[in-house]
Amino acid sequence: MLSLTWALIAVPLASALVLLLVGKRGDSWAPWAGVGASGATFVVGLGAYIELLSRDASDRSHHQHLFAWITGGELKVDAGLLVDPLSLTFVLLVSMVGTLIHVYSVAYMAEDKNRRIFFAYLNLFIAAMLLLVLADSFLLLFVGWEGVGLASYLLIGFWNYKPEYATAAKKAFVVNRIGDIGLIVAMGLMFAAFGALDFETVLGGAAGASEATLTGIGLMLLLAATGKSAQFPLQSWLGDAMAGPTPVSALIHAATMVTAGIYLIVRSAAIFNGAPTAQLVVAAVGAITLIMGAVIGMAKDDIKKALAASTMSQIGYMMLAAGLGPIGYAFAIFHLVTHGFFKAGMFLGAGSVMHAMKDQVDMRRFGALRGAMTITWVTFGVGWLAILGVPPFSGFHSKDKIIEAAFVGEGWQPWIFGGAALIGAGLTAFYMSRLFFMTFHGKARWTDDQHPHESSWLMTVPMIILAVGSAFLGLILASGDRFATWLEPVTGHVEHHDPVLSIPVIIGATLLLVALGAFAAWRLYGAREVVPVATQGSLATIAARNDLFQDQINEALYQRPGQHVTRMLVFADAAVVDGAVNKQAAGFLKWGESWRRLQTGYVRSYVGTILGGLLIVLLIVVLGGL
Repeated sequence: MLSLTWALIAVPLASALVLLLVGKRGDSWAPWAGVGASGATFVVGLGAYIELLSRDASDRSHHQHLFAWITGGELKVDAGLLVDPLSLTFVLLVSMVGTLIHVYSVAYMAEDKNRRIFFAYLNLFIAAMLLLVLADSFLLLFVGWEGVGLASYLLIGFWNYKPEYATAAKKAFVVNRIGDIGLIVAMGLMFAAFGALDFETVLGGAAGASEATLTGIGLMLLLAATGKSAQFPLQSWLGDAMAGPTPVSALIHAATMVTAGIYLIVRSAAIFNGAPTAQLVVAAVGAITLIMGAVIGMAKDDIKKALAASTMSQIGYMMLAAGLGPIGYAFAIFHLVTHGFFKAGMFLGAGSVMHAMKDQVDMRRFGALRGAMTITWVTFGVGWLAILGVPPFSGFHSKDKIIEAAFVGEGWQPWIFGGAALIGAGLTAFYMSRLFFMTFHGKARWTDDQHPHESSWLMTVPMIILAVGSAFLGLILASGDRFATWLEPVTGHVEHHDPVLSIPVIIGATLLLVALGAFAAWRLYGAREVVPVATQGSLATIAARNDLFQDQINEALYQRPGQHVTRMLVFADAAVVDGAVNKQAAGFLKWGESWRRLQTGYVRSYVGTILGGLLIVLLIVVLGGL
């Protein structure tokens, strides 16, 4: 199957092109064609996994050369694919979760007249994401990076006849382009330092580069990651991106695109290992974002936006782990995989609730849905327990490993990062329990025209499969350090390090905070009656509901000053650049105007001028001969 690696990208890409070009005659079979293309990638990926697993750990890397791509001066880049434990982990996650979301979408988008286009965009996204993780160079990775940006723009703004949805898509696109500047600059620094952009040359030569060079590259890669993975300070787009259809949120904003930044950091481990300052900034960004996302999630009443804030926070955990260096790389990817299952399942559960409640998203208008939607309640509940980190569910085995790793080190760092991870666990328990209780428990708060009911099997079966993964996948992968051993050829072997607190103390403190957070949510939103309309609340609540005023801060710090700079540049261009050219042109015009007056249009004037000139010439000749 490794020889068919190219098909992982070609099949969904071809499907997307066919669905876009076939026209309305393909409307009836387009959804299942999209499902088939995504399912085929999972089959090929699973076969590649089995083949790679049969090799020795030292030989678990397969490079497939595609063609000579760019040759210009000293820059030579071939297009090729790299299959190793890291890239294959993403292939299996993207293809499996993506296929389940495709199946779910068949029912969810059944009444949408443009569902053929929707499935074409889904397949385009799958192809771009797989190119991103399979590329063997930073430049080819950048093609996939931009591809998922384009596909996400199309999917977020799929219902762009609503102005606010179109604006949300544009916001996501623009913020991500800011992050992309970091990846472009990083590639420029790589080429200047190593003369190449392929992983083998750049990562293999990182040990011989200066710390300053690696720090510059690392910080630029981090800038790219903050945009794609919605991390501080480029996280403001994620909540608005919930404007797209709910399957889009499950695919892009839970299991795939927002994890691309984590992939980039871990893939570039050799660079960050030689740049401790950049590594520290990565960990700091993760710690800040996991707290920010949790605080924002505590005040959101929109079920999808609450889950979006949760995604931001959980990606923060992964970013924190990646910033811890070799000890945290495997844990970052481990939590990324389990999170992909339980967060995708909860997003699909939210879509099931919306489907039954006439697209209502305000949790204050839900309540008591467990009776009418038993399967959705159970599957969502499994995801809820997993993200809380309740043993033995998946989140306990992945997120708690990050918390333990955050307490490893010397000086102030383990106390700051470990403390942030612990606090985040308690906040996560509160806002996710708040969401769960407001939606499925308490008194019914829906209107008379709403009649909640369970979704069809096309929607519930994917939710059940994801719930099974949320319950048991973490336990399976953690057994015997199976997952960390699988990633060792990429992340390297790491010896055990004792945290500053004993592991039983860390586990006990984490579970205590989780219990307190869940209990507080139950007292406020489960045992008490929820007000159908939110009150204004305190300043802290208002700030959290407004994403901690991130849009306003961005406008004040970047947009408005940027507008003033633009106006100054326009003025300088008009007054200096264009002014100099225009004044020169005006001078020539006046000079020409003065000479134009010699052209009278009268023949006798021209004859007189000619005779006068002739006489002058004759005079010069005569005088010159004397």
